[in-house]
Amino acid sequence: MSTITPHLWFDTQAKEAAEFYAAVFPDSSVTSVTTLRDTPSGDCDIVAFRVWGQDFMAISAGPLFRINPAISFIVNFDPSRDDHAADLLDQVWAQLADDGAVVMPLDAYPFSKRYGWVQDRYGVSWQLILTDPAGEPRPAVVPALTFVGEVSGKAEEATDFYLEVFGEAERGQLVRYPEGMAPDVPGTVMFSDIRLGDTWIAAMDSARQHDFGFNEAVSLVVSCADQAEIDRYWNKLSAVPEAEQCGWLKDRYGLSWQITPVEMGEMLSNGTREQIDRVTQAFLPMKKFDLAALRAAYAG
Repeated sequence: MSTITPHLWFDTQAKEAAEFYAAVFPDSSVTSVTTLRDTPSGDCDIVAFRVWGQDFMAISAGPLFRINPAISFIVNFDPSRDDHAADLLDQVWAQLADDGAVVMPLDAYPFSKRYGWVQDRYGVSWQLILTDPAGEPRPAVVPALTFVGEVSGKAEEATDFYLEVFGEAERGQLVRYPEGMAPDVPGTVMFSDIRLGDTWIAAMDSARQHDFGFNEAVSLVVSCADQAEIDRYWNKLSAVPEAEQCGWLKDRYGLSWQITPVEMGEMLSNGTREQIDRVTQAFLPMKKFDLAALRAAYAG
């Protein structure tokens, strides 16, 4: 089972945003910054960072895609792990809301004594929740997929598909919309979560009118051990041939994935300037990554 890492696309602010999140959340840091030269977007910073134990990646690659709430990040503040969870939630909320936009006010709701949804100054959406200490444990940060528009009502089907694709997986919660919550359709997913290897991902349907949907601005990176793994995930997930580029693909629900070899990350992190440049020029024309060709470029 390969590691799955959320990836954020910024115009120019990847490093700035990563440093901001490292200052806002506990157990967070920027772990590496690598510059790719002479790409179609010019010189691009690739940033690896950690938010409360959850690894993230980001890139500054121009204003091609805009982050929106179709993929948000649930942040669990668990009183069973931290006596000051509620206070910490309020502190994080204040920093994320500064120059941001509130989607759902920080308040008491039927599902939590304290919850709020905020879009920060960089456009990234966070759902902060004071979790029930008696509930099943979850990681501090969980990516959340909202199925809207043409894929509204597909959350259960999609998560079943991801469980099949990734194999070492399980479904956690599954809560359906009841009658009387129109326009949401009874029986569709109000909230669910699945475990893919060691990564938890949440999903929900929304039949309300939204001006957003899945796009390349937030994608999920699958780090593969070898070419066989790259081939397997690519063949199972890719459903939009015109979206295939540089290891990126879109699945049948419009969600963007990046299928990448672990070795490539090591090449870009540890290589000389010349090796990084050779690997960059090798992968730019690729659709699905060819690990042997990347190794050859790295070796020179």
